[in-house]
Amino acid sequence: MHVPRMKTDTKLIPLLLLIWMALSAAHSYAKPTYAREFKQFYGYTPSCHACHKDGGGTPINQFGQDYKDQGNNISAFKLIAELDSDQDGFANGIEVAKKANPGHPKSTPGNKGNWLDLSSLIPNEVQALFPKATAWKPLDALLTEKDIERAKGLGVELSRDDENMIYIPVAERRPIGTALIFPVEYQSETFFLLMATDRQLNISEVKPLSSQTLPFELDGALFKGFASQALQSVSLAEGDDLAVSISQAVKRAGALVYIRLKGA
Repeated sequence: MHVPRMKTDTKLIPLLLLIWMALSAAHSYAKPTYAREFKQFYGYTPSCHACHKDGGGTPINQFGQDYKDQGNNISAFKLIAELDSDQDGFANGIEVAKKANPGHPKSTPGNKGNWLDLSSLIPNEVQALFPKATAWKPLDALLTEKDIERAKGLGVELSRDDENMIYIPVAERRPIGTALIFPVEYQSETFFLLMATDRQLNISEVKPLSSQTLPFELDGALFKGFASQALQSVSLAEGDDLAVSISQAVKRAGALVYIRLKGA
């Protein structure tokens, strides 16, 4: 879709408008590799819950793990079709054909549930950050080669592995911020953080997902310093290994959201 050039100096365009342009430019939500291959193989687009325990960016469920173990590509769907990943008595291929969730035991061919509804795409912890939201616009952050080059200008090395889903809350028909769930690698462990921004893409909060069980403490002081920082200029911590790992992950996530929305 062509977006007409505005006469106003682009430096003066509120980032809120840029977010809205990003949403308006997509007639359907672009999907990361997994969802595109799922649709190509099965004929419809899945919810993130098919692969993740609590929506995009959260730990993968057993169906997602089986898919990953069998090659992490479109051929993997055929290889795991006879498995019963969620142990509910139905093979993955049968469940998906009936539009039941192969990654959740409570979703079966006879009782599919609402896992394909738009509302199920938004994790509860994300919704809790924006109680005034009346609607949501999940927007996949896909990266082009040009995006990856632009990220280097922000001091970040991004790759296709960083592609994710941006959750955009809407009130009075306008975006009021963004949220993203993303991983942090530390001491061979992976945990997930939730980051929220205001409508100007300044960070309002970074916190760990409460559902996680971790072998180490995550002090709240590790996250307070991110508040009010602009996504494109997150500063890196020094010294403590955990603090450095967290700040690097936040910087990558911030660059991803900024490039996806600012560059739309």
